[in-house]
Amino acid sequence: MIQIKGLGKKYRNETQITYRDTTFEDGRSYMLLGASGCGKSTLLNMIAGVLSPTVGSILIDGRDMSAATQKEKDRFRIEKIGYVFQDFKLIEEMTVEDNIGILRLEGIDVSGMDDILRSLGIYDKKNTRIRHLSGGQKQRVAIARALVKKPDIILADEPTGNLNFAIGEQVMRELAAVSRGKTLIAVSHDDRLSKYFDEVIDMDELTSGIQDTEPGTEVL
Repeated sequence: MIQIKGLGKKYRNETQITYRDTTFEDGRSYMLLGASGCGKSTLLNMIAGVLSPTVGSILIDGRDMSAATQKEKDRFRIEKIGYVFQDFKLIEEMTVEDNIGILRLEGIDVSGMDDILRSLGIYDKKNTRIRHLSGGQKQRVAIARALVKKPDIILADEPTGNLNFAIGEQVMRELAAVSRGKTLIAVSHDDRLSKYFDEVIDMDELTSGIQDTEPGTEVL
């Protein structure tokens, strides 16, 4: 269970975003729906421990991770969280297998790689260099890399943002299917994909205020 309480993040001493208290239940899938700049990615990054909140707390299974050291946050993320990035974060000159296998350097068991690649329909690309893959195939590799560690929590930051709708819908459907039984939180601006999630959270309802007094300041 993930609980956010009194959570807020301030950027550059100018932009402040405040989130309403909410709970993400174990084993359910959530879509955070909202336009660019509404704080979706910021929330994911705070849950992942990449960013620290300015105020408030994030409790995961009762532990206040916002109060943990950065080393503790990093270890928790490596062991418990699978993160799917919008821009893939793959090494273009390496193969699919090597992009996933590199997780061994973090002590991750990747023995389930083949099964995950099969479930995502890209097992035949295992020995292909990333630069030879389509956008949809790259996103599936990014999903496989996040899932191979068998995480309790899966965070997906606009996983279809770089894909056309038809391919994006297929990828989102596959992500929801392979994440079943995990806690999945995905952000999107496309409400047509909401049918693949147990619950849709409108960011306008989740955030209780964004203050931006400096022109050009971005909230992600």
